[in-house]
Amino acid sequence: MSYHYVLPEISESGKIGCSLPALDVPPTELPPKQLLRQELELPEVSEVELMRYFTALSKLNYGVDTGFYPLGSCTMKYNPKWHEDIARLAGFASIHPLQPEESVQGALQLMFELEEYLTEITGTHATSLVPIAGAHGEFTGLLLVKAYHQDRGDKARKKILLTDSSHGTNPASAVMCGFEIGVVASDGEGNVDMKDLESAMNEEVAALTLTMPTTLGLFDPKILEIGQLVHERGGLLGADGANLNALLGQVKFGELGYDYVQLNLHKTFSTPHGGGGPGSGPVCVKENLADFLPSPLVTKNKGMYKFVSPTKSIGRVANFWGNFGVMCKAYAYIRSLGAEGLKEVSENAVLNANYLKEKLKPYYYLSYDRICMHEVVFSGRRQKAKGVHTVDIAKRLLDYGLHPPTVYFPLVVDEALMIEPTETESKQTLDAFVEAMKEIARDVEENPEVLHTAPHSTPVRRLDDVRAARNPDLRWHMRS
Repeated sequence: MSYHYVLPEISESGKIGCSLPALDVPPTELPPKQLLRQELELPEVSEVELMRYFTALSKLNYGVDTGFYPLGSCTMKYNPKWHEDIARLAGFASIHPLQPEESVQGALQLMFELEEYLTEITGTHATSLVPIAGAHGEFTGLLLVKAYHQDRGDKARKKILLTDSSHGTNPASAVMCGFEIGVVASDGEGNVDMKDLESAMNEEVAALTLTMPTTLGLFDPKILEIGQLVHERGGLLGADGANLNALLGQVKFGELGYDYVQLNLHKTFSTPHGGGGPGSGPVCVKENLADFLPSPLVTKNKGMYKFVSPTKSIGRVANFWGNFGVMCKAYAYIRSLGAEGLKEVSENAVLNANYLKEKLKPYYYLSYDRICMHEVVFSGRRQKAKGVHTVDIAKRLLDYGLHPPTVYFPLVVDEALMIEPTETESKQTLDAFVEAMKEIARDVEENPEVLHTAPHSTPVRRLDDVRAARNPDLRWHMRS
């Protein structure tokens, strides 16, 4: 018997799924009747049936621990399990954020040293660990930009420039901070169009936000020229650090001319990424922005660690001190790998992406045929000419037991397939992915209908994506 979606079928009045201990506190009344969901007919099953049901459901989950997860721009890589053990140590997991500083010196030491490590890795001056997600760090960085210009009395700078391949959070964060948006085009090589940037970079621009490597998976060779132009016109240069996995140990954002960068500890530094969290988005800044960092930072004075607030701090941007468990795992990751290990991470990530690029470019169109960084962006335009779209390719990959790459992003690439293999995947895994993609390309030519109706082997078959997006069903209903 399958235990997937069958609890109502095996439900029988009187079955009990758990045994509760004897009540050892005074009983209390239930909430008022109008607050109880009387219509929710929960199935009645035994404990063993309940366990089998949820265990069967768990087997349907897909994650980086069960298979290849080449989700471009997200760095879905395997993370050592002992880092989870570090975060669960009682001295870290059982403390409270309101404890006196003298009683949590070990935790504060970890935060202080992590601040220093991230500052060194990015080539900046100071780091705040408080932001609790990548987009939150991005938002915080833009608040720093705003405070910087206001402190100088420069009230005209109300615009943030983005590139046409930016992450979707980039414009959202800027608007939330009260900025207007300007967009700079990419040139034929996938780099920033310098003429367009020069035209757009005026006295209204507060900052240019530029992911590096770009969301096209490319390193812009004009980055120093870009930074010089932005600074000459009075603006700041900010980095979305989502793609740091390509640069670890190779080059530092501060040396490239960036004034600040937001990181994603949950992408680059050993926290499982996906399912909505947990995240951590530290902001690393050069000296010109250090006084504006959110409160608190951790400092060391006479052998004691304590929280301090920068002199011109923008204040609090989150409750308490950030996602501490994620910090523990990032600290363990950095300490275990060391400088040479971090460098090897980026070397292998870039090597894997370029391996896929060379293996697959005879079968899928490559908009920018040049050395890529940690990810490669293909286009399904050849397949589109045969009536098969990128979404069909993604659905078909599910039949091979593989998670699809990011699709239809960046928007500047028609029918985009954005693949990030990461450094943790073996050549055997990459070769298996290549073979699946080659077979799919052959099916486009010989049997396109198999793609139009894919997936065929998953518990849930092809969904109506448009209907699901427009009419989401967010509540469970018992089948009649």
